[in-house]
Amino acid sequence: MLEKIIELTNLYIDSMPKKERKKCGQFFTSLETARFMVNLYEIPIEKQSVTVLDAGAGSGILSCAFIEWLEQFDTITEVKLTCYENDENVLGILRENLDYCKKCSTKRVEYHIRTENYITSQYLDFNCMIGGNPNPPKYDYVIGNPPYMKIPKGAPEAAAMPKVCYGAPNMYFIFAAMGLFNLKDGGEMVYIIPRSWTSGAYFKRFRQYFLTEGKLEHIHLFVSRDKVFDKEDVLQETIIIKARKTHLSPEQVKLTSSKSNKDFDEITSLTVPYTLVVTGKNYYVYLVTDDKEVEVLKRLHQFCQTLPDIGVKMKTGLTVDFRNRSILRDEEEEGAIPLFYSQHIKQGKVEFPIQKEHEYVVTEQRGLMQDNKNYLFVKRFTAKEEPRRLQCGIYLAKNYPQYTKISTQNKINFIDGLLGEMSECLVYGLFVLFNSTLYDKYYRILNGSTQVNSTEVNSMPVPDMESIQEMGRKLMKTKDLSEKNCDLILEGYCG
Repeated sequence: MLEKIIELTNLYIDSMPKKERKKCGQFFTSLETARFMVNLYEIPIEKQSVTVLDAGAGSGILSCAFIEWLEQFDTITEVKLTCYENDENVLGILRENLDYCKKCSTKRVEYHIRTENYITSQYLDFNCMIGGNPNPPKYDYVIGNPPYMKIPKGAPEAAAMPKVCYGAPNMYFIFAAMGLFNLKDGGEMVYIIPRSWTSGAYFKRFRQYFLTEGKLEHIHLFVSRDKVFDKEDVLQETIIIKARKTHLSPEQVKLTSSKSNKDFDEITSLTVPYTLVVTGKNYYVYLVTDDKEVEVLKRLHQFCQTLPDIGVKMKTGLTVDFRNRSILRDEEEEGAIPLFYSQHIKQGKVEFPIQKEHEYVVTEQRGLMQDNKNYLFVKRFTAKEEPRRLQCGIYLAKNYPQYTKISTQNKINFIDGLLGEMSECLVYGLFVLFNSTLYDKYYRILNGSTQVNSTEVNSMPVPDMESIQEMGRKLMKTKDLSEKNCDLILEGYCG
């Protein structure tokens, strides 16, 4: 059944320019992925009739995969399917595909296509507002490959769901939130979405809603970013999630991974305590793939403080150089102060100058200047293939006594004392943490991107202040800034 649907969909893809499909955030699910997704569902033994929602149905691949999957259950006699789709270009093939499935299935298939906006047509219900349906339709199962499309913060869909939106959101997580809302209590949803929502302040409202009203039961990761959607050029960290609508947390969550959408027969599998995967007041989701990564979480989660708790905080560099070209200088002149870039971080230390262009700025803008005091600089961006995500350098004010102020380019982060200057041993101790293998692995589990996000770093667990200072004193004594030495020092505090 599904092979035919994929065949017809591929004809549509070939006839519709990608530029047009991208306007709707439209990327079609592969056959293998669709079958994997529907196999994550469970059918109660006593069930005879099921209701299914496919929001953003596209050509109906997931709906048809679900109907095909139901063929193995003799007890199921009836399928009631609701599809939301408002792209007129694809409505014709959607109807054609659903009619084909209805004809081929041994079940009684009843389908309804709703062409209104999936989000705005339900916002009164979602927000429990006057005029909304006090008893909106709820479904046993929700399945989806939602649109991947960033929208303005003032877009109707964003305004409709302030409970989960912050700033300029992406349609995919708005769909996921509404999908959970559309479930019956105890119902199951399976979505294929980017992993970006699993951490960071930007998605906090969504995580809080989604992981309070529902609970994750299965997460599947794709090792390759570019081999998830057939016939599509998508570079995105993508995951498949199965969630149940319930307030009761399961004891465990299953995590699986495969190289691509063609390798579901070569899956690695891991079962992990739920509280290890979903944890903390920020509702971060830690995507571990093996026992070694589980051990990393266990070792660091024994610490109950964060950087702000101990009186320091990571911040983002102050100066966006390309927006302030008039103040940039290649050489030192009267009134100029250093502008530090990621290139100044070399082998654990900060070197300046290095005969790089635009190493100085001349400015009176307070927002572009910071006190010349001790910092730990951390690169904000690294290449995907680089061995370390966290790359840092020790900056000591005493090495640059001629300056009272400095500036930092916004492609580096810096850790600063909240109440005053950090001691040298504290800076060295923080270097031990951020130059260790353990913290680098932890950050990679937390965030799949190549950007080091200060909000996420400020939420990472760290030892108490005295322990960090002790580590710093040990590092200062050995004068060995290598990753190996940092690992040896840290080992004594989180073994």
